Amino acid sequence: MYPRLLKKPFDGKHSFFLFGARGTGKSYWIKHYLKSAFVIDLLDVKVSYELEAHPYRLEKIIPENHKDFVVIDEIQKIPTLLDEVHRLIESKKIKFILTGSSARKLKRKSTNLLAGRALVYKMYPLTAYELGRDFNLKKSIKYGNLPKIYDDPDLDPEKYLESYVKTYLKEEIKQEGFSRNLGTFSRFLETASFSQGSVLNMSSISREASVKQKTVEDYFDLLEDMLIAYRIPVFTKRAKRRLIAHPKFYFFDVGIFRAVRPVGLYDNESGLFGISLETLVLQELIAFNEYLEQSYKIYYWRTSHGVEVDFVLYGPKGFIAIEVKKKGKIHPNDLSGLKAFSKDYKEAKLILLYCGEREEYHDGIKVLPIERALKNLKDLI
Repeated sequence: MYPRLLKKPFDGKHSFFLFGARGTGKSYWIKHYLKSAFVIDLLDVKVSYELEAHPYRLEKIIPENHKDFVVIDEIQKIPTLLDEVHRLIESKKIKFILTGSSARKLKRKSTNLLAGRALVYKMYPLTAYELGRDFNLKKSIKYGNLPKIYDDPDLDPEKYLESYVKTYLKEEIKQEGFSRNLGTFSRFLETASFSQGSVLNMSSISREASVKQKTVEDYFDLLEDMLIAYRIPVFTKRAKRRLIAHPKFYFFDVGIFRAVRPVGLYDNESGLFGISLETLVLQELIAFNEYLEQSYKIYYWRTSHGVEVDFVLYGPKGFIAIEVKKKGKIHPNDLSGLKAFSKDYKEAKLILLYCGEREEYHDGIKVLPIERALKNLKDLI
């Protein structure tokens, strides 16, 4: 098992939620660190059926005098169990780990996540830092960083990712009550993949997918609730220029994006490489921000004239603007976005990541080889 950055919950004192998309390694991580935990798997039909019909039986399932954590896997399957969990935390001092791959049902049921009696953590795909010497930029750009991609030498990554999309995503859609609209959702999913790393235009996606705009908006909410997509807002603080108003969209993992995105005659690997590289940087930034509790808000910046910076990290611990380039050599024009941003925000630290090999400095901009930067992201943010 690759050592994960998420270790803090194991102080042994507090119950906590652990959210993350399927395949990010939540269950394996718990089994590795808490071998004596008692696990209740709600994917087990027999157990799920019993607890859904009779939530009060949860206490009887837990072994008497069990002192370690009780894990309830996929808690979103039965949101009503949280009332019983709440009671057992209060009355029996039982410590729970509640894992989930979707927060949608919990939100829909107006669940208060145990009124602060359980902490909330998230798990993401592997990072370059966690992979260490095994990290391979070309492999990650093509197949992403879900743990199975790296830890199973016999795995066919393309078939695995195709299966992930076809079975997991569509299975989740059925469970969320959209079972009659699988064809509509599939069209939406493919159309949305062409918006990866781009500013969202709901009406355009609605038109291209032949799906009502309200449905498109609901589907984007669903993807975020299922923890498999992000919408990154534009940075507007103290804005001195006219800016784009809409967010940018990304699937949570490069491999999932590549599996969803249809590739046709006029597509080329070079174009996909640039979007994939940007996606990989974002998923690493999000993971490190969460694991290291940096408290950054992540934005992008783009003027109405098209001048852009890929990512802006803004928070109490710093202010960083990051541009990502697929080039192996940097030219002056490649620095224009960061320079424009710097004119408006002189306090910002400026970083450009590229596919070359040399570390350089240009007009206050730190230019770093992307592979080296990702492996040492802890030192950058």
